[in-house]
Amino acid sequence: MAFTRAPGKHRRPSRTQRGTARAAGVAALTTTGVVGSLAAPALAAEPAAAQTGLTPVVTLGDAVADRIDAQAAAQHEAAREAAEAAARKAAEETARKAAEETAREKAAKAAEEARAEKERAAREAERERLNTFVSPIPGSYVSTSYQAGSSLWSSGSHTGVDFHAASGTPVQSVGLGTVVEAGWGGSYGNQVVIKMHDGTYTQYAHLSSIGVSVGQQVAAGQQIGLSGATGNVTGAHLHFEARTGADYGSDLDPVAYLRAHGVNL
Repeated sequence: MAFTRAPGKHRRPSRTQRGTARAAGVAALTTTGVVGSLAAPALAAEPAAAQTGLTPVVTLGDAVADRIDAQAAAQHEAAREAAEAAARKAAEETARKAAEETAREKAAKAAEEARAEKERAAREAERERLNTFVSPIPGSYVSTSYQAGSSLWSSGSHTGVDFHAASGTPVQSVGLGTVVEAGWGGSYGNQVVIKMHDGTYTQYAHLSSIGVSVGQQVAAGQQIGLSGATGNVTGAHLHFEARTGADYGSDLDPVAYLRAHGVNL
């Protein structure tokens, strides 16, 4: 009678199956930590780490990693410092340019203000020059008034005023103007007629000498001749007239004219 192997669970596992089960068991024990405590003697029987070469490799890898980390940290620090230095340099350059621009703006503003001030001063000086009037003989006084009546004058009245003055006393233009007559004027003797800058005229008569010529521009206070007794006179003095035109008969009140231009008489 022949024997047969029993089927099912009573069959003995093969070698391959036993190896697989053993590996699975070890894995399970490792997961739970049992192998770490119970299988230590078995593990101790394994070859030493120095004999396998695993420890030196691991140690060498850690050292290289440390060096790489150190180099990376150094490079990062160097990059940070370089970035900070670049930022500082950029900020300094920006500040320098801003300061230069501010300095240029201040200089330009100062130059403009100086130019404007110079122009204002020039305009003021010109206004003063145009509007300055003086007495024809400083320190003198009016000895014969305007429109005084007398047979000495052909019109029957005085067309100007007489300033007391000895012969040879300097006579000056009362304001800015241009000489339109300089020479003999008949009963006026030696005379000078000046067209003033405002369009009016002034006359200086009975001069002993004339110091200007026709077409010459004169300023306020500039000497134009010397007082005398030429023409129709009874003694040395200065005959002064203010006129609306260059010719006889367009006379104005000379005292009112001078006072209107700021001259105290």
